Amino acid sequence: MNILASGASTNILAVANSPALWVAVAGIFVIIVVQSAIYITAVRKVAPVADMSSEDMKVSFRSGAVSAIGPSLAVCLVAIALIALFGTPAVLARIGLIGSAAYDVSAASIAADSMGAKLGADSYTQNVFVVAFFAMSIGGVMWMLSALIVTPLLKRGDAKIRTVNPALMAVVPSAALFGAFASLGLQELSKSSYHIVAFAASAVTMAVCLFLAKRFGMDWLREWGLGISILLALTATYFVTSS
Repeated sequence: MNILASGASTNILAVANSPALWVAVAGIFVIIVVQSAIYITAVRKVAPVADMSSEDMKVSFRSGAVSAIGPSLAVCLVAIALIALFGTPAVLARIGLIGSAAYDVSAASIAADSMGAKLGADSYTQNVFVVAFFAMSIGGVMWMLSALIVTPLLKRGDAKIRTVNPALMAVVPSAALFGAFASLGLQELSKSSYHIVAFAASAVTMAVCLFLAKRFGMDWLREWGLGISILLALTATYFVTSS
C-alpha cells in the first residue's frame, strides 16, 4: 500500500497544504468579509438612534482598527511558528482568524496523545494530523453554535431590561467589558514578575494617554492608546528581562 495514501506518512504538509483546505480557508475569508459588511451596514442604520454622527462612526472604526494591530502582531508570530506543524490553511483557519493558539495547540496535543503520537515527532503522521485538526476545529464550531443559540436569548433579555430600566443597559455593557479585561489581565499576574511588569506598564501608559487626551483635547490619543500601551509594555518587559 502506498504510504502517502494510507496516511502513515510523516509528510504532514502534503496534506496540510492540500487544495481542498485552501478552498475551505478561502470560504472562511469570504464569510468574514460578508459579516463585516453586514455589521458596518447595521451600524450605519442604527447610528442616528444612538446619536452617533458619521464622524463618530469613523472614529470608532479607526479606533477598532488601531487597537487590533498589537494583538494581531502577537497572533502572527504564533501563527508563523505553528505553520510547520499544521500547515498554512489550518493555521489561517484556526489561529489566524477564529481560534485561540493556547486552545488549539492543547486540543491538537491531546488528540495526538490519544493516538500515541506527539506533535512534531516521528509519530506525527498524516492520520494524526487529521484527528488533531478535527479536534482544533470542533471547538470553534461549538463556539459558533453557542453564539447562534445564546445571542437571540440575550437580545430578548436586553429588550426586557430596557422596558424596566433603560438607563441600566448603558451601564451593563461597560461593566461587562471592564470585568472581562480585568479578569484576563489579573490572570496573567500570577505567572511571573515579567507579566506584572507588562501589566503595570500597560495600565500606567493607558492612564496617561487617557489623561492627556482629556486634558489637552487630544482625541487621536484615545484611538492610539491601546496600541501605544502594548508597545511600551513590551518595551518595558524587554528591558527588564535583558537586565
